[in-house]
Amino acid sequence: MYRIEEITDKNTWENFLLSEKVPTHPFFQSWSWGQVQKALGHEIHRFGFYKKKDLLGVCLAVVVRARRGCYLHLRHGPLLSDFPNQFDSFLSQITPIAKRLRVDFIRLSPQLEPDEVSIALLKKHGLRNAPVHNMDAENSLVLDVTESDETLFSNMRKSTRYLVRKAKNMPIEITKTVSDPDLSAFLNLYRITSKRHKFVPHRGMKEELAIFGADNQALLFLAKYEKKIIAGALVIFYGKQAVYHHAASDDIYRDIPAPYLLQWEIIQEAKRRGMSEYNFWGVVPENKPKHPWQGLTMFKTGFGGKRVNYIHAQDLPLSTSYWKTHMIETLWRIRRGY
Repeated sequence: MYRIEEITDKNTWENFLLSEKVPTHPFFQSWSWGQVQKALGHEIHRFGFYKKKDLLGVCLAVVVRARRGCYLHLRHGPLLSDFPNQFDSFLSQITPIAKRLRVDFIRLSPQLEPDEVSIALLKKHGLRNAPVHNMDAENSLVLDVTESDETLFSNMRKSTRYLVRKAKNMPIEITKTVSDPDLSAFLNLYRITSKRHKFVPHRGMKEELAIFGADNQALLFLAKYEKKIIAGALVIFYGKQAVYHHAASDDIYRDIPAPYLLQWEIIQEAKRRGMSEYNFWGVVPENKPKHPWQGLTMFKTGFGGKRVNYIHAQDLPLSTSYWKTHMIETLWRIRRGY
């Protein structure tokens, strides 16, 4: 009755993904994200989930072959028009495909609410929580940018509002770009930031900016003070949501409130583009006050918005080699205090 076929036409993919047939429109499932993964050397598959000739779902699947293990990664997928009633059939179709690709497990992170129904549906098929922390921003902060500037300001924390206004009166220049020279400066700052906050730096930002930027779906925002770049952010604009995907700042200039003005300019750009939401990306759950990202979370929550929580990433083991990956990722999480 149901079948999975690869989709090779960009318009077919994007038209479904951005339609009202699915409740969310994650950029991790976009055509451009698939192109980013291909540029990084990953094998990708764009699966369409069909009933006869009707397209009922899509799923970008990336084959990750790493030293810690090999798996099929469905980031923020699959996207199904009727998830509760179609997931059984989708999983029965994707599992033999994964086995043919010789991976040890499937990792998926659909944007489902973490309620009893969703958890029971996934556990029914032997899925288990992935041993990684807050993967793919399962705990996020989302701001409604359709509100007026006055309302946005009034909903900020008092200290945040003060620092945005203070920054506006300082010689801080905010620029927007997709150029490589500016990206190189940002990447240098990003590496410094990753060491300071003890997180593993992401690969592929150059490719991400170039590929999404070619479709006018990405911008690099930079804050300059005394002609030096002291803060920056790579923002994705996809569907009706702007996403604060990567960021960096110079700790030497921590007394200069450039990151606050940077955020305000990103919000303004999202409004100009007709976005309805600005996603600040990952935040710490409210029950983890000692988490290493608590300071960053305090910065983000100062701008207002609401917390949005999705179900934790799920793993479906396909071989005994999965448990090697499970052990390595568990130790990695514990060492970093997550």
